[in-house]
Amino acid sequence: MESTEIKEKVLFALAEIRPFLAADGGDISLVSIEDDRIVSVQLHGACVGCSVNQMTLKSGVEMTIKKYVPQIEEVINVEV
Repeated sequence: MESTEIKEKVLFALAEIRPFLAADGGDISLVSIEDDRIVSVQLHGACVGCSVNQMTLKSGVEMTIKKYVPQIEEVINVEV
């Protein structure tokens, strides 16, 4: 899978999970994709201070991205 296709699929996955985050007052954006394996995202709104944001990141965001792009090894949250 080429880098542009990976980015498109990651953005598609984020669009799929965005309504669930928005329901709790949050949002997410793509920051970068390193070596076509590591996805960096930034959580926004209520997700920033939420006590379960790491669970959301791993159980929700990472699983959804891996569903579309299996070669992704990790999704990390960065504060920009």
